[in-house]
Amino acid sequence: MKMRKGPPPPAAFTPAERRLIRRLNTPLRVQRFLNRLPYNTEPPPHRDTLRSFRSLLRHRTAHCLEAALFAACVLEQHGYPPLVMSLESADRLDHVVYVYRKNGRWGAVGRSRDPGLHGRRPVFGSLRALALSYFDPYVDATGALTGFAVADLRDLGGYDWRFSPRNVWAVENFLLRVPHARLPRRPARVRRLRRRYLAYRRQFGRKPLFYSGRQRWTEIPREFL
Repeated sequence: MKMRKGPPPPAAFTPAERRLIRRLNTPLRVQRFLNRLPYNTEPPPHRDTLRSFRSLLRHRTAHCLEAALFAACVLEQHGYPPLVMSLESADRLDHVVYVYRKNGRWGAVGRSRDPGLHGRRPVFGSLRALALSYFDPYVDATGALTGFAVADLRDLGGYDWRFSPRNVWAVENFLLRVPHARLPRRPARVRRLRRRYLAYRRQFGRKPLFYSGRQRWTEIPREFL
């Protein structure tokens, strides 16, 4: 079995990074930090980005995979393995969250343009159940979950996804290669949720928060409230 390399030592981080990591010593604190960052929409004329932990701190903005890498880098310094969950969508607009286990239950840390695709409290008995908690809020005009996979970033070996000043596209390619487990097709449910979503957007001009199970979500960014 391939040996996985441990996290970098504290000396690999700058003093400012070490202070931040000491402060962000739980998944909930990491989620709150990410909630305060603007979402990285990669606006034109700029190119797409996939920033490391260090580059995210320099730019102070994050999209979903950048947020997952940030959470993985911070929380592995507190004993959590660097695990991320890839969520596949029918419209190929996939989502990635950081996942962790606490007291035998699974939770997540995430950042998104959609209110229902952020973190989850550690209350899920399986990774499949955690993935399914994103099913309803994933449905919009085109999106619907079709599968999920969990990957350990230590399997990237010596690839520098934590500190690189360049885009870390190898992480995205790695996740695309990981086999995804299929989630149950629920076409009638998707159609019903999509009609409701589109009607809400037409009436109120914002994204809905009408989903059941919100007590299992962590705090969401203030912009959605």
